Amino acid sequence: MNLFSRALVDGAYALESSEGLRGTRHHVDNLMNNAGYRYKRYFDLFMMVLILSSVFILIRDVKFQQNDFLAVFNNYIISFIFLIEYLMRFWVSSDSARIIIDQYEKDVLLQRNFRVGRAVMKVLYAKWRYMSSLAAIIDLLAIMPFFHELRLLRLFIIFRVFKLFRYAQNMHHFGAILASKKFELLTLFTFVGLTIFVASVMIYVMEALNPDSKVNTLFDALYWSVVTISTVGYGDVVPVSGEGKIVALIVIVSGVAVLAFATSIVVSAFTEKLDDIRDGKLIQELQKLKHIYLICGYGTVAQQTASKLRRMGREVVILDADASKIAEARRHHDLALAFDPASLESIGQLGINPVRQIRAVILLGDTDVENVYTALTLRSINKELRILSLLHDKKHRRKLESAGVNDIVYAQELIGKLSREYSDQPIAFEALHALRAEQSGVVIDEILVDERMARFIQSVQDLKIRGGRIILLGVESRREQRFVFNPASDFALGEGDMLVVIGENAMLHEYRIDLHKAVH
Repeated sequence: MNLFSRALVDGAYALESSEGLRGTRHHVDNLMNNAGYRYKRYFDLFMMVLILSSVFILIRDVKFQQNDFLAVFNNYIISFIFLIEYLMRFWVSSDSARIIIDQYEKDVLLQRNFRVGRAVMKVLYAKWRYMSSLAAIIDLLAIMPFFHELRLLRLFIIFRVFKLFRYAQNMHHFGAILASKKFELLTLFTFVGLTIFVASVMIYVMEALNPDSKVNTLFDALYWSVVTISTVGYGDVVPVSGEGKIVALIVIVSGVAVLAFATSIVVSAFTEKLDDIRDGKLIQELQKLKHIYLICGYGTVAQQTASKLRRMGREVVILDADASKIAEARRHHDLALAFDPASLESIGQLGINPVRQIRAVILLGDTDVENVYTALTLRSINKELRILSLLHDKKHRRKLESAGVNDIVYAQELIGKLSREYSDQPIAFEALHALRAEQSGVVIDEILVDERMARFIQSVQDLKIRGGRIILLGVESRREQRFVFNPASDFALGEGDMLVVIGENAMLHEYRIDLHKAVH
């Protein structure tokens, strides 16, 4: 390689290996293009305020004397911000360093000289594709008022209104819906165009030589055709001859047909895409949640489990590949998505962080095979994820254990144990039944000893829970790596320990508040 080629490749690798630059690019790309990014909504709102302010200033200057501050703000500050935004979008529109590296590695693999010209042309083409896009052209025109010495360019401020389409998510959805009907819309526009052309020629031929007609030019005929076929009918240009009126009747009927066709296209497009839009909204809500209990598979058990968790203040998300089951889940106000939980692609579409956001996964599929596949998928994403599964057939227990399931619940075993308890200790059984009954208001809850609490609470006696209306069932000790049932008062507590308590919802809520007050 010559000196230029070597410098180009070395520079590309230096940019690609820079963690700071990659991180900055990642954040800028999210800010510009990722609707799920936590800061994008604030950025979009800020840009929309700037756009509306700019248009308001333009309207004000029509009849009022131009204010010096508003002029500077509109011509310089807003335009400069739009310029910075345009350059950031230009930067993240394509990864030039990655393009050069890919071309270099491809040439090396094929044992040929690095084709630096081809790499540069790929970079330029990628950037040109962005610059020639409609959105980028609108962005560029919105910057034009920056050159305010040319007063005519102030009219380009109006193009800033079109930038609203970039920041309004509903506009994106509307555009995507219409894009799904490209063929139908193309057919409609072709029909409208031919009808307008034919109607313009016919009305011109019929009316142009009539001294009482206002159709004197082909443009007048075109204007009349557009107004008539749109069913607006201003009445300023009307045919006066019999032949012209016949043409008008044909155009009017065609206009009604066009409106009916256009309405049917839009309605059908919205009907088909409504579920996708709803799922997109739910995914955005899901990405904002901090601690999620993920239920894979929906049925009666899942419904009761989700209901119980929600009453305990937990955030529950249900995944099932069956759309009819998800529709049923949504009728119970559950955050549910028709995604296959055993698919890596489906989990990726959620856009969540399995390590930080998913607290536990409950597998409630219709078969053990579904639960095994789901467990393998989730375990491949996060080795430390807590997974609980329902077992349908006891011969599949080992398969679930091998798939990485932490806890397995076999309903038949539980029924047998409860039957024995009921026959030998009916009072204890009734107590357990009251504890799980939805009407009792008594729940089993977990309280995490966080870093803040650990500085003030060293042992169980510091919890001041004895003698109250809250019962400490036990402690999941991080230090001892085991669950300690009914610990002694001097049992040491540390950061990361989990307290398992029993009590009424209201009492548990008050105790949490009192506990956090005590560590102030």
